[in-house]
Amino acid sequence: MKATYNQYVLNFKQASGTSRGILKTKETWFIVIESDNKKGIGECGLFRGLSIDDRPDYEAKLQWVCENIDLGLSVLLNELNEFPSIQFGLETAFKSLESEPPFELFPSKFTQSEDSIAINGLIWMGSESFMKQQISDKINAGFSCIKMKIGAIDFQTEMNLIKSIRKEFTSKDIELRVDANGAFHPPEALEKIKILSDFDLHSIEQPIKQGQIAEMASLCEKTPLPIALDEELIGIFDVNKKQELLRIINPQYIILKPSLVGGFSGSNEWITLAENETIGWWITSALESNVGLNAIAQYTYTKKSSLPQGLGTGSLFTNNFECPLQVKNGKLRYQKNKEWKFNF
Repeated sequence: MKATYNQYVLNFKQASGTSRGILKTKETWFIVIESDNKKGIGECGLFRGLSIDDRPDYEAKLQWVCENIDLGLSVLLNELNEFPSIQFGLETAFKSLESEPPFELFPSKFTQSEDSIAINGLIWMGSESFMKQQISDKINAGFSCIKMKIGAIDFQTEMNLIKSIRKEFTSKDIELRVDANGAFHPPEALEKIKILSDFDLHSIEQPIKQGQIAEMASLCEKTPLPIALDEELIGIFDVNKKQELLRIINPQYIILKPSLVGGFSGSNEWITLAENETIGWWITSALESNVGLNAIAQYTYTKKSSLPQGLGTGSLFTNNFECPLQVKNGKLRYQKNKEWKFNF
């Protein structure tokens, strides 16, 4: 068995705004495993500034993995506990190596083009007119669930945007989620959440920055609007600490990004713990290329969640790879007869 890795930089078609700043490029890495004339590819979706494994020895760890690929998946995963994005890439590469065809990782009605996954339409931060245009585009494209990133522009402007949606569409027409990415300060968070709750929203993601456990627990106890933990899950590796976090904060939902929480195995662990505590969950991609998105989408379908998932469309980048994934009427579909095309 032989393994190699390479870096790939994805270029955004349009600079995308978040509460952490404007994104123009997204760096990612690929692991390629070769054995007996077969090839498996996995994406290590490193997210600079967010991933816990955004550290100086990242590439050295990738090199170590390739040099020790014969140790096998389970041994390598144990050694990569602090590198969740490499765990995800490695799990995907091994699955790809064993699969026929190589990108049908989790065979299902989804990969047979017989079923689809409901997803939310993502509204990026920007000027009021830019955000209004995105909302209009998503509604016209048939999305019944929209997720708005908030916290970067004036709060009142954001409220006016949400109010304008609700004037035209009730919660039965459009499910609205908001993602604050930790933008609210704890003293003001509950008041802002109360204002948001007037608009019949589905939930708010990560209202305050991660790591403020007592403050988040208090918010989840008092909130009139369901709270979903996102960044809060990043960097917690021990199963007992995961369980303790969920029991202390007791959120209404958790959001799982496989690239950030340890791939499929890490996501499975969080889902089991959440369900034991009667906490809801959904799965989200984290700006991976179509290689990573394909893996996450196929895995997500097997988990049989009834909620719309946060799976990107793959259309954000100018240099993504052509693949069978397609978004139609707010749902992610797999066109099994469409071939992959790589440009690396």
